[in-house]
Amino acid sequence: MTATILNDADALAARVPDGAKIAIVKNDTGVPMEMVRGLIRRGARDLHLVCIPTGGIAADLLVGAGCVGTIETSAVSLDEYGQAPAFGRAMREGTVEVMDATCPAVYAALQAGEKRIPFIPLRGLIGSDVQRHRPDWRIIDNPFAEAADGTADPIVLLPAIVPDVALIHVRQADRFGNLYAGENRDLMIMAHAARATLATVEEIVDDNLLEDPLRRPATIANLYVDGIAKAEGGALPMAVQDGYGVDGDHLALYADMARSESGFADYLDRFVFGRRAAAE
Repeated sequence: MTATILNDADALAARVPDGAKIAIVKNDTGVPMEMVRGLIRRGARDLHLVCIPTGGIAADLLVGAGCVGTIETSAVSLDEYGQAPAFGRAMREGTVEVMDATCPAVYAALQAGEKRIPFIPLRGLIGSDVQRHRPDWRIIDNPFAEAADGTADPIVLLPAIVPDVALIHVRQADRFGNLYAGENRDLMIMAHAARATLATVEEIVDDNLLEDPLRRPATIANLYVDGIAKAEGGALPMAVQDGYGVDGDHLALYADMARSESGFADYLDRFVFGRRAAAE
């Protein structure tokens, strides 16, 4: 099986239908920024965005551009560059539904999706504000408890997270559709859990990554990959492993511009619709 190799990130974004549940990794290596820009350019709407397990500039852009109807996350921020301004506005104005979670809860539910089981138990949530605001999380008595005094042992069940599409960016793919994920294991879990995976890549090589004993353990097999497009610098202003680092100047610029709706609109005009990913 070979993943379809498309012309560019916009062609990949066109494969994501409105209303889809999409997964994007945290502010680390693998953030599919050019695909995010492609979704905004095509006017995507009512997406259910799952942040694995937190969101950053990718989530903020999608929310601010009106692409997101629901966001499932344990946080959205620009880290040391400040708060996520578009997300903050959406929260205050009630224009996006927020499914609050914790990092362990997101990872556990995604792993349930990877294992194709309908739910997974997790401790540490009962009595928290997060648990009280998640009616889809269920509390049951542990059926395997063996307390001598007969006391109950309640535990929370989380429904599996099964994204319709995992969106990722990696350093390398091969012509067979295998993806080298490197050290970021989140990308592999996302690809296994999702119904489809779309990836932008820095380069496409001729050799088979699965035949390389050094790269094979960190490779997502083409069985899980549905579409690939080459996009050099496709993670900017975020980083890609063994490629380039975070563009801090650009993130600072975004944080400043996105404080106001007019500034956010100007940012989109300059860096999304103008297809300019890096700061001037």
